[in-house]
Amino acid sequence: MGSIGSLTLKARLREPGAVLAPGVYDPFSALVAARSGFEALYLSGAAVAYTSHGRSDVGLTTATETADVLGRITDRVTTPVIVDGDTGYGNALNTQRTVRLFERAGAAAIQLEDQAFPKRCGHLDDKTLIAQTEMCGKLKAALDARSSDRTLIVARTDAVAVEGLESALARAEAYLACGVDVLFIEALRSPADMARACQQFDGRVPLLANMVEGGKTPLQSAGELGQTGFKVVIFPGGVVRFLGRQMKRYFDSLHATGSTNAMRPEMLDFDELNDVIGTPQLLSLGKRYGSM
Repeated sequence: MGSIGSLTLKARLREPGAVLAPGVYDPFSALVAARSGFEALYLSGAAVAYTSHGRSDVGLTTATETADVLGRITDRVTTPVIVDGDTGYGNALNTQRTVRLFERAGAAAIQLEDQAFPKRCGHLDDKTLIAQTEMCGKLKAALDARSSDRTLIVARTDAVAVEGLESALARAEAYLACGVDVLFIEALRSPADMARACQQFDGRVPLLANMVEGGKTPLQSAGELGQTGFKVVIFPGGVVRFLGRQMKRYFDSLHATGSTNAMRPEMLDFDELNDVIGTPQLLSLGKRYGSM
């Protein structure tokens, strides 16, 4: 598991200010984000679905697929990674397997939600929930399955869209009583609702805020959300939405002109890319071992 300077993610959440974690989807995006200085990274199930399958976030991915992506990211960067474990990919026993898989793959925090399977993106309509008691069982199973309490368990509720804010807050209270490390009340509808959630849990547990461009929750900066009381701020799919538009521009230009010349000012050249991915250092290491 990565660390934040000399702190673990768990210790960092006890310090002032919110942790801003951008969404990443593979080792390259994680490497570029880490070079920008972020304290943590976020791997969402949606990002895995979008980039590994070109599909929507509607429960099509598996635990092993996400663990594979996570393991390749943590092999390349030391920045702590918060990973979306969706519903645990099944019941309490499946959830335990998911936690063990993700912890071995280097997760700093594992997020689990109370949607029924197959789940869907938290900002899509027509979600369904499992019973609160069943979710509590899954969370307790997750806590029992982790090998270290440095691996955080994040409990997410999607109840706002299904049962309303009061139910979501009640579920969050029940999940906190299970002993989870972070709470995530998904798709809060207004700044007032966001402030209320923070006031209710102030000083008791870190809260996570999810910023989805065009989603249900008003888009705010990490600084603003930190002032409200959130301790973790994620922008899980922003990079994919950005790249989707930029890639279309690139491919449209290449198709129209037969060349990349028009786009070259916006591209890394050969040497710049090799600098980002550490090619000179890798070749130097190869020479070191080759001369033995």
